[in-house]
Amino acid sequence: MLLPHGATIAVIDGEKLRLFRNTGKVGETKLVALEEPALGSDNKSSGARHGSSAGNPDDSRLEEDSFVVAVAGWLNTQALGHGIDALAVIAAPKSLGELRKHYHKALEAKLVVELAKDLTGHSIADIEAALEKA
Repeated sequence: MLLPHGATIAVIDGEKLRLFRNTGKVGETKLVALEEPALGSDNKSSGARHGSSAGNPDDSRLEEDSFVVAVAGWLNTQALGHGIDALAVIAAPKSLGELRKHYHKALEAKLVVELAKDLTGHSIADIEAALEKA
């Protein structure tokens, strides 16, 4: 994937958000870590449809969905405020599914790639490699 210079990369799971900026030249992916925003996960209604069941045995899914909705809200605000010009999202598959439900049209227009992978605990080199393969 030819990631634009200056693109923002968000690596997300249900508990953590890592942000990077691509400082590489055209055709090169070189990520630099950015400060992570303080996010609240108090939007409990976002995952209310996920009740405890055999398919979802505990309430952790609700907490994860709430966090993902908070991330989506922050990303939407950044896209609307021109804080993000190009965005790559790498998220655990369940988190990516929930995240997509909350994208604003302005954010969707700035998406250059989405990867359904859980890379929050991986190194920058691993994230760069995943983006280059996309």
